[in-house]
Amino acid sequence: MDGAPRTPGELAGARPGPAFEITVDGRALPALPGQTVAAALWAAGILAWRTTRAGGKPRGVFCGIGQCFDCLVTVNGVANRRACLVGVRPGDAIGTQEGEGRGELAV
Repeated sequence: MDGAPRTPGELAGARPGPAFEITVDGRALPALPGQTVAAALWAAGILAWRTTRAGGKPRGVFCGIGQCFDCLVTVNGVANRRACLVGVRPGDAIGTQEGEGRGELAV
């Protein structure tokens, strides 16, 4: 070991397939096979992608296991999907949400 920091993928010995592209609010981002929407957003440095109904406070992943609703996104026009549970697929269009979701914003 040379003491250099290692990525989680290196530590786990992960060998995902080749990256593919998704879009988030129209911006192209890379994603890997097996990633959830939340993991792809985190990997791109995006930590919040929803705002609360009351106060517009930023939200992202809180529990990471689908029990809360802080990580809601719109996926391919379907609002209120939990980013921590939905796997990404090539070409997915992900949209941020305001409050409980507004599917018309995903167009």
